[in-house]
This record gives sequence, structure tokens and C-alpha cells, in this order.
Amino acid sequence: MSTFSRFLRKSAAKAEDQTHLLKILKAVSTHDSKVEAMKNLQFKDWESARKQAATIKNHVLENLPGFLEQFEKCITERGAEVLWAGNGIEAQNYFLEICRRHHVRKVIKSKSMTTEEISLNETIESAGMQVWESDLGELIVQLAGEKPYHIVTPAMHKNTAEIAELFHDKLGVPITESAEELTMAARTYLRDAYVTADIGVTGANFLIAREGAVVLTENEGNARLTMSCPPVHVVIAGIEKILPSMDSLPLFLPLLATSGTGQQITCYNTIIRGPRRNGEVDGPQKLYIILLDNGRSDLYRKERFRESLRCIRCGACLNACPVYRTIGGHTYQTTYQGPIGSVITPHLKPMGEWQHLSYASSLCAACTSVCPVKIDLHTLLLENRWEACANHQTGMLWRFGLKFWAFFFSKRSRLNFFRRIGRIKLPIIRPFLPHGLRKRVPQIPAKTFSTLWKEYEQS
Repeated sequence: MSTFSRFLRKSAAKAEDQTHLLKILKAVSTHDSKVEAMKNLQFKDWESARKQAATIKNHVLENLPGFLEQFEKCITERGAEVLWAGNGIEAQNYFLEICRRHHVRKVIKSKSMTTEEISLNETIESAGMQVWESDLGELIVQLAGEKPYHIVTPAMHKNTAEIAELFHDKLGVPITESAEELTMAARTYLRDAYVTADIGVTGANFLIAREGAVVLTENEGNARLTMSCPPVHVVIAGIEKILPSMDSLPLFLPLLATSGTGQQITCYNTIIRGPRRNGEVDGPQKLYIILLDNGRSDLYRKERFRESLRCIRCGACLNACPVYRTIGGHTYQTTYQGPIGSVITPHLKPMGEWQHLSYASSLCAACTSVCPVKIDLHTLLLENRWEACANHQTGMLWRFGLKFWAFFFSKRSRLNFFRRIGRIKLPIIRPFLPHGLRKRVPQIPAKTFSTLWKEYEQS
């Protein structure tokens, strides 16, 4: 079964799953109210903040090679090692080599969509090592044998009762309805992992070029423990994560917190400038940064799609999208779901296999209106559709359908002729159509719009 066929099948199932719809509606509604309140509280002019953030990110993209080299130079001067990975396989191999070098048996890992992108957990396990997710949401989906459901809230699709049952089965925790007790059980489970792990893996919310720094922002403190407790810290980050200097953080940290979780600022914000130095009592002895391309340079070269690299992974477009709210995250079968995932996935993976995601949108532009860095998401989805059609990657049936449509609609007399046939034949055919299709096929009115316009134009 093709990815498109699986997408259609899963979409239909999720759209009819009322329990799933209620879970997503509850989560998104809570998020929306918090975000709107925080926008008004924190920003005097939200639109100006978005415009300024987009301007800074555009400046970064215009000078991306130079900023990346500046970041590498500054952080290597303080003892870190920077590795450049052209694709996911190279990043995996770099990581496995680091593990061999340091005789790693256990890995502790904080939330990172970039590591999900390169299937790092599967790589670690196939090499015979243990990997523990330290983020609560990521731990839940790891124990469930699933992938993250959302860029920011990986376990959005699970309620308290389901998590309690999962923790009871996997961790031996007594069944409880208390979210606080479940959180404490997860902390107890993870506490030993922080101090016994041989290596800690994190992503990066931002990379600071001028100061040569890695910025992590989180709410649980698990990323800080992940990077500071083990003797080795590995950062895996996309090359688009660069900001020019620390001066950008007073804008981007609140912007990410507001759009992502409706907070004024996240609870833990960590700036890493290198491994432990002489005289320091904590922190990793070794720091490696793997800068991942994995298709980003292809997006960078496409001037029209370059703005998608402004994304700060806040998840706002997912929460606003009526399609995501209906079909959920797993239906997309990709690391990045929702509108931003539908824009970038066909470029990070084969367009012919993944171009169908560009049609998983109503083009209502809700995603564009909430994006804190003003990515024109709905227009880019249309650009994806155009590119797929232009390169004949849409399939023979789709191309035939478009030619068939063009044949009828290119001439008024031809359209009217087949319209008259449709008015006669459709009532006969309708009872034999599948129930779902029967409801969707419209009645053909007695008069066309052009006829009604002529009749009523003077009045």
C-alpha cells in the first residue's frame, strides 16, 4: 500500500473516531485560549513582533553559510567538536562512532524532533544500546511503542486514564487518576537514568552564531539534566536553527513560548557554550554538535521555499489547522505533521511519494495567520501542488482527471450539454453510489449561475 493510500485510510478512520476528536478538541481549545491571552499580555504589538522575527530569520537565511561557520569557529575554540552531516545516515554514523569512542551502553535523550527525523532511537537500539526518553510526553509514546503525535505535545492523543494504564503495565505504577502522581512516577523512573547514562542527547531550539552557543528551552528540566549529568553530550540540530547573536533571544524565547504553549516564557532556558572547563563542578566532559542538512540545502536553493526554514517548531500551525484537528498526527506518517510538515516533507523526502500531503489542507490560511515567523504556509502548499504537477509526480489518474475537467470547463456550450445529461442521469445513478459519496455529490440546479445572473442583473 502506498503512503497516499495509507494516508487516506487512516484519515477516514480518524475523522469518524469521536473519542479521538474530543481529545484533540480539548487539548487544542485549552491551548488556543492560553495563547490568545498571552499574546495580549506579553506583546504590545503581536504583528510587529512577528514581522521582526521574520526579518531576523530572513537575514540569517541570506547569510546562512557565514553564520554556520562563525558558530563552528566560536564553539570549537571552547573545546566542542562540530560534525557536518549531509543526511540522516551520516548523522547516525557520526553518533555511533561517538558511542564506540566512549564505550556507550546507555543513552538518555531529551525531546528532539531532529533525532526523530533521523530515526536515532531505532539506530541506538539496533546497535545493542539502551535509549531512554526523558521528556514526559516522549517517554509516554516510547513506552507505547509509538511516534510523537505533535511537534510540541507528543502524547496529545492520550488521556490520563490511558497513561495510567500504560505506566501500570510498563513501570508497575499503581493505577491512579492523578496527573501529578503519574508525573512523579516518571521522574522516579528516570532519576537513575540521568546519573548512569554514558551519553546525553539533545536537540537545539536555537544555535547562536556570534557567541557560539546552543540554546535549549523546556518546561520539565529534563533537557538540562540530560546534557549536564552524563560525561558526554551530543547535540543534533538542523542547520536552520541559527540566530545571529544573543540579542535575538529576548524576542525569540517569548515568541516560541507564547506560540507553543501559551506561556510568558518556558521554565528552563539553558545556554551551552562548550564542555566542562577546568574548575567547573558539573557539565559534560565532551561536547559534540552534529549539524544536520538532510534536504535543508535543497529547500535553501529553492528561493520560493526558503522561507520554510524560518520555522522555530512551535506547533502553532498544527493547532490552528482544521485538517490536523480532524485526522491527528500519526495519520501524516511523518516526523513533522500539520501544515509545516506538509510543506517541507515532500522536499525532504521524494516528492512523488509525499506530494499528497500538500493536498491535506483546506487552504483556509489559519496556519499562516498564527505562524510567529510569518511563513506563508498556505501559499507554499499551493506551490508544492504546482511543482508536483509540473514534474508529473501526481499520478496518471490525477493528470487524466485534470485534462477531463479542462475539456468540459473550457467551453460553455460543452459544459451546458453535459450538464443537461447530468441532470437526467444523476437521479438514476445516485441510489447506487456508496453512502458517503452519495451525500457528497451535489444536486444539479435547474438554472446555472450565469442564467440567474442574466435574469436578476437588472434588478
